[in-house]
Amino acid sequence: MTPIEITKENFKSEVTDARGAVLLDFWAEWCGPCRALAPVVEEIAAETEAVKVGKVNVEREMELARRFGVSSIPTLILFKGGEVAERTVGVQPKAAILGMLGL
Repeated sequence: MTPIEITKENFKSEVTDARGAVLLDFWAEWCGPCRALAPVVEEIAAETEAVKVGKVNVEREMELARRFGVSSIPTLILFKGGEVAERTVGVQPKAAILGMLGL
């Protein structure tokens, strides 16, 4: 699967009401570290059905970024049961992200 674009309009249905875990990548197009992390996030989305993966463009979705206290990007936030379970800031190796996901 490819990552889903998350907006304030679909946040409730895609994240809050999701049955399983959801990993969100808060990013921006101009952000070099975000571009470096993007292929890893896309790989994880393609390789696992256990976790839904979404991307939040902080320039278009400033309200969501503020809501979750995202002040540095890239930020990965793992949601379980619609609540924040874990977060990381900065580029992470794939193994660390999989560990965060419990995979």
